[in-house]
Amino acid sequence: MTKFIEFYFDFSSPYSYIGYKEIRRFEKNNLFKIKYMPILLGGLHNSAGVTPAAFISLKKKYMIDDTNLISKKKNIKFIFNSYFPIKTVNFMRGIIIAEKGDFQKIYIEKIFDAIWRDGLNMNDQTIIEKVHKNMDINPESFFKKATDQKIKDKLRKLTDNALKKGIFGAPTFLVNKKIFWGQDRLTYAVDEIKKIIYFFSLCTTSNP
Repeated sequence: MTKFIEFYFDFSSPYSYIGYKEIRRFEKNNLFKIKYMPILLGGLHNSAGVTPAAFISLKKKYMIDDTNLISKKKNIKFIFNSYFPIKTVNFMRGIIIAEKGDFQKIYIEKIFDAIWRDGLNMNDQTIIEKVHKNMDINPESFFKKATDQKIKDKLRKLTDNALKKGIFGAPTFLVNKKIFWGQDRLTYAVDEIKKIIYFFSLCTTSNP
């Protein structure tokens, strides 16, 4: 059994942003640990045979209204990015690079906020460089690392492994091989992890 929630996400997903903001609130209260699992949502959709909402006009319109409604209800600062869809492959690789440099959480927060809180055009190289410089990251050297084959392969492997586990979209929360898909299923995942933590506490108490 594990005492953490695996959080599968892509910066391109507004629902992933909402799920991220919610799961961070739980994490700050020290209820459990989060294992951040970056994936390429486009690649996952292709492999799973899923047509993204962004390519279906009625669904896209609904998604814009829905994410605005949810974020307002949950008191999450949110702007549906007018430059959507955002090309996030290098940002997702950046998470892996940031993990090696021990600033992964900061990186995830800043990129999510740039896209879905501030509504920046993160398809524009000038803006991308500015966001990274504000994190004291040298954009040129950072994104040079993103072209490293090992980084590419690791992200691809994370995406492939997600599919093998039965994951087909983002955000997805995984607890002990149980899949909870969608930001509205986070509380279900939290309930599951609480049961596990409670079980561990009982074991600890009964076996001093």
